[in-house]
Amino acid sequence: MLRGNFLTPSLIRTSPFLTFLSKISLPLMHQSNCHTYRPLLCWHMHSFTKPITDIKQNRFSADLTTGLCTLAFSKKSTVNESSAPNTGTMSNKSKKKARRESPEGVLRHKLDMCSKRGDVFEALRLYDDARSNGITLSQHHYNVLLYVCSCKCGSESSENGDRETDLNLGLKRGFEIFQQMITDKVDPNEATFTSVARLAVAKEDPEMAFDLVKQMKSFGIPPKLRSYGPALFGFCKLGNTDKAYEVDAHMGESGVVPEEPELSALLKLSVDAKKVDKVYEILHRLRTLVRQVSESTFKIIEDWFDSVDAAEIGVLNWDVSKVREGIVRGGGGWHGQGWLGSGKWRVERTQIDENGVCCSCNERLVCIDIDPRETENFASSLSNLACQREEWLGRHGPFDAVIDGANVGLVNQHNFSFYQLNTVVNRLRQMSPSKRMPLVILHKGRVSGGPAQIPKNKKLLDIWRDGGALYTTPPGSNDDWYWLYAAVNCKSLLVTNDEMRDHLFQLLGTSFFPRWKEKHQIRLSVSRDGLNLLMPPPYSIVIQESENGSWHVPVITGDDLEAPRQWLCATRARVKSLHSLFSN
Repeated sequence: MLRGNFLTPSLIRTSPFLTFLSKISLPLMHQSNCHTYRPLLCWHMHSFTKPITDIKQNRFSADLTTGLCTLAFSKKSTVNESSAPNTGTMSNKSKKKARRESPEGVLRHKLDMCSKRGDVFEALRLYDDARSNGITLSQHHYNVLLYVCSCKCGSESSENGDRETDLNLGLKRGFEIFQQMITDKVDPNEATFTSVARLAVAKEDPEMAFDLVKQMKSFGIPPKLRSYGPALFGFCKLGNTDKAYEVDAHMGESGVVPEEPELSALLKLSVDAKKVDKVYEILHRLRTLVRQVSESTFKIIEDWFDSVDAAEIGVLNWDVSKVREGIVRGGGGWHGQGWLGSGKWRVERTQIDENGVCCSCNERLVCIDIDPRETENFASSLSNLACQREEWLGRHGPFDAVIDGANVGLVNQHNFSFYQLNTVVNRLRQMSPSKRMPLVILHKGRVSGGPAQIPKNKKLLDIWRDGGALYTTPPGSNDDWYWLYAAVNCKSLLVTNDEMRDHLFQLLGTSFFPRWKEKHQIRLSVSRDGLNLLMPPPYSIVIQESENGSWHVPVITGDDLEAPRQWLCATRARVKSLHSLFSN
């Protein structure tokens, strides 16, 4: 089975996992003592050549119809029995302390510190000492070591030496540590595979990184977005369009949704490779998944429209009815019928005025519709939060606006201001067609203590309460769920400066929620001139493709709510006349 100290080609071809191992092992074995790897290879050979009756005992499963052999690592105690404290009669607190002070616990803490500092040299020294002293390494130990090695490979510079030296060290020791992890039969997880994939890309082998992602499924480990990153960015860097698109397709099959960095890399790859149809497709994916782009992606898009390839692609005559049907079907703002028009694009960085008109081409942007069914589904997803709230809203609602009271009362204030909150309440009441007060949501602590005890503030609370416009959230609850639930169910405006970026709102998904926010959120700014309510724009701040073939792309803004947003306007001089011709 073994030829010298190497795997035979025939054996490698019969096992995808061994094929993967050989890609790691064989190059290193030329540089290292062959005896280092003999135990690993012999262990695999012994395991894969066991009779079928012994497979269960050795924790392997074999699918003879496909020829795949999947290694299921046997569970192993992560504590060295010789050094493990006797915790049988200890309290929980004492047990935790004993675990922290055990050799394994001390090693864990020191490695975590190395990870925070990015200190690969100290991490490797700790690893070597631990192995010399017979300390059993757990999955966490190995993952931290692999992470530190992979980060060192990806760093641009180092305080301890030049990048090439650090790269070689991280690669050599990283793969060595991974092999030791396999030898120790320590279960890998997603973090393990991701770190090794980063090592593979540092070795300029994105194919190995992609193989690792594929192996994850055979181990029953669902890949994450970060799992695909090394392979995808590696192929994009090499300009390998076919493999990059294959990774992208594999992500879709695994239910992994790309974000802006992945789409931006694919867009740059497609632009450089002159894959004009892919450029069109990825721009639409950016429109759907990202909406507003970063400056770096903005520049890629700008360069594309300025290119000769963009000028040469497009149709002079198109089916206007299909374009308009596509716009109606999509809710406005895009048609998806391909590049329209011909000739050089006029590309300008510009702004959109308060009425939604482009200051460059004078085209009015649209407010993209939200499917009512999406709103209903969104409301239903929040229904488990309802309980008594649904009944209360049924008695007192609906409301034209809902106010995140805690947020509004603290905007530009050191202490909670009932005066500021009341000013917003009155402003919204005047704006309301029914002249009804908005719903104010406050935590119980805000209405029972501190400033709430001041007579004039108590009077305000009584007015809101008597008018059925105050909802008090109970202790221990999160205000955010309440005002979000009320605003969605009442289909009302929502007044808050909360950008709703934390994990709570991430649970709501990345597709519908930003669109809902854009159409319903009123923000508040405070200046010397007083309060200013920043109403939702009359157009959607999202990449828009018009029915005459022009494009408008918004860039992400900073925290200054009143700073004008920059847009890219890309139009063709002949498109407008063609559109007019078809319209007539």
